[in-house]
Amino acid sequence: MKGNQLNSDSIEGRRDPERHQTDESLRKERHKTDRALADRQTTVDEDADMVVHRARQNADAVLNVARDNADAVLNAAHDKADERQNRAVIEARALEDEALRDERAYADESLRLERDAGAALARLLPLERAKTDRSLLTERARSDVALSNRDDFLGIVTHDLRDLLGGIVTSSALLLKRAAKNEEGQQTLVETQRIERYAARMNRLIGDLLDVASIDAGKLAVNAVQGDWTGLVDEAADTFKAAASAKGISLKTDIAGQPLLGRFDHDRMLQVLGNLLSNAIKFTAQGGGITLRGERVGEELRFCVSDTGMGIPENSLTSIFERFWQVGQNDRRGLGLGLYISRCIVEAHGGSIWAESKPGQGSRMCFKLPR
Repeated sequence: MKGNQLNSDSIEGRRDPERHQTDESLRKERHKTDRALADRQTTVDEDADMVVHRARQNADAVLNVARDNADAVLNAAHDKADERQNRAVIEARALEDEALRDERAYADESLRLERDAGAALARLLPLERAKTDRSLLTERARSDVALSNRDDFLGIVTHDLRDLLGGIVTSSALLLKRAAKNEEGQQTLVETQRIERYAARMNRLIGDLLDVASIDAGKLAVNAVQGDWTGLVDEAADTFKAAASAKGISLKTDIAGQPLLGRFDHDRMLQVLGNLLSNAIKFTAQGGGITLRGERVGEELRFCVSDTGMGIPENSLTSIFERFWQVGQNDRRGLGLGLYISRCIVEAHGGSIWAESKPGQGSRMCFKLPR
């Protein structure tokens, strides 16, 4: 790590985890297939050799018996000086030898054809694999082009949307300045403040979409400098105290040991704390409480946001940090990107993030970073 730049190599390494996992699985599967094919071919060859060997042993045994009988007949015929009988025995033996040679030749040819078929299959397999690889690369190239076009389109649209939002906020500010000091002016004040809140929310959603595009492209910008986390924790809490108070929720901070020094990107980590606090406020009922705690644990810094909300099911404790995660199908309180972006930012700092919860007993979102 050079200077004050904390690059996003950890994000780059996770740029296409599904693709890397697919390649690794394909490699392992092919290795297993090759071994199984080689073992099967070896077994087939051994079985075929054994069958041929046994057949030849049987044939040799039958031939020996036949020859012994023929020799006995030949000796008897010789004793009787029967030349005709001798010729008949010799001709019979020649026929038997020829039949045996034909049988062996047929068995050898069958074995050769079977082995040639196995060799042809072994030669065909790389061709099929090459074809599969070409199809896979073509599909990936098309996907990459589609993603690139999507990112370009998203960049253009978000830029235009932010320009329009800027105009809306500017017009709202002008209306606020021109509002009369009467009851009608107070109503104008309320409406303009509502417009500004909606515009701020839209701006955050646009920012989340841009961050996801940057993460997918491996270009999440993270610039770390040495600083004290205490001020950042207080800043995050102050930002959300009004939102918590509006719901009747108490929000407090707890810093164990000061200062909490470390290298971090101020704006990005403020974004992480903001996402955790916003999530806690969203799912904590009126009259509940939220605590933001920071502490040093060994050679690490740990930060946790605890709430008294409804809690998280155990089977969702890891999935909540995936993109587009929602509590339920009908939940419309955001895009489900905040915790995913927070995870990527924390990991880009060399840390990790997790959740602890039991349904009905609140939840605790924590992350830790190296000092």
